[in-house]
Amino acid sequence: MATVTDYASTDQIAWCPGCGNFGILASLKRALSELNLLPEQVTMVSGIGQSSKLPHYLKANMFNGLHGRGLPAAAGIRIANTAQTVIAVGGDGDGYAEGGNHFIHAMRRNVTMAYFVHNNQIYGLTKGQASPTTDERMVTGTTPEGSYLKPENPLLLAIASDCSFVARGFSGDGEQLVSLMKQAIIAEGFSFIDILQPCISFNRINTYAWYKERVRKIDETAYDPFDRIEAFRKASEWGGTIPTGVLYRNKRKSYESIKGLAGSLPLLQRPHEFAKIAELLDGFR
Repeated sequence: MATVTDYASTDQIAWCPGCGNFGILASLKRALSELNLLPEQVTMVSGIGQSSKLPHYLKANMFNGLHGRGLPAAAGIRIANTAQTVIAVGGDGDGYAEGGNHFIHAMRRNVTMAYFVHNNQIYGLTKGQASPTTDERMVTGTTPEGSYLKPENPLLLAIASDCSFVARGFSGDGEQLVSLMKQAIIAEGFSFIDILQPCISFNRINTYAWYKERVRKIDETAYDPFDRIEAFRKASEWGGTIPTGVLYRNKRKSYESIKGLAGSLPLLQRPHEFAKIAELLDGFR
């Protein structure tokens, strides 16, 4: 049986005390242990940013890549070894700015993995510049007169891309976030959760109190996540009410299913024809 302590890392955490990242880390440990996944069965992949430090604070396999480039590496890891549970993490800058193009194509390919984006609506690691999800008129280090741009809505983008699993969580609601993470991890295809989290150092608007006044759980008894049009409506809500929960699901086949990788011996464990590999590499000389 897996436990939360199995995932405890000895690395010193560099996040600011009170950062929303702590709630996300705690929720992920719980989700993995409740799914009875052992650390050696899990591979964490990240890019650059405060959010992308999370794999360092979690005892599991890890690949730390370039800014916004975590998803291609995560897809490669999963394709090569379908026995691994692959989870990519990033921030709203890492995932929606530098990594925006990779995000779109990861949803299109539909390789089975979970993607958890820590959305604090600001660049935290580089000290408070406006990000793609920064609210209009917010004053930041790069928008001293207030941002004149409307924020990106990654949920609408995901639904338009027919992403297999789309949800929004809040780092201040651990119980719901654990449930969402578990659903995303076990779902077939590419699963995406946009996780709202306060940045206590550089975002003085979207605070814990601000979110708690607005965040509302979707009534699962009255909402059908397979209804794409209704999902667009729900994902468009922002301001006085911010819905959290599963917004959209579909029954698309995963990349592994289409390519015949699902249920068979992982590529990593199959016999290798080294002569053909050498011939292929010679072609690049």
